[in-house]
Amino acid sequence: MKRVALFPGTFDPITIGHVNLIERAMYLFDEIIVGIGHNSTKTTLFSLDKRVEWVNAIYKNESKVKVAPYEGLTVEFCNKVGAQYILRGLRNMSDFDYEKNIAQMNKLVNADVETIFLMCDPAYTPISSSVVRDLIRNGGNAAPYIPKEVVL
Repeated sequence: MKRVALFPGTFDPITIGHVNLIERAMYLFDEIIVGIGHNSTKTTLFSLDKRVEWVNAIYKNESKVKVAPYEGLTVEFCNKVGAQYILRGLRNMSDFDYEKNIAQMNKLVNADVETIFLMCDPAYTPISSSVVRDLIRNGGNAAPYIPKEVVL
């Protein structure tokens, strides 16, 4: 059976921490779908089309990684794309506490989907999309924290 993982998030923007996690997960899964969640009640800095474009550009030569925007419940999207796993990255205990609750609820909603947690490499611990957005909004240099394909 093909091992398919969904890596959900807003990726606003995708960071080098996300890329590191995906690259490490490629050894674990046959396919990784970067699911870019669209929430009409959440304001993002970058358009959904731009975020999809960036992920496609980063992985244009990697057949194991696909990108797909989605709305609604993540576990329902897993069913739609045939993903048996949800991939989540953890930087610290706060991430774990937050992600554990979501993973447990997802398991109640769909017992066939397992959440897999990967600890981020230590070099990427302080990097988050929120911090990068703050840098961008305030004229800071975000280039060291985003892939070269993310052109601002």
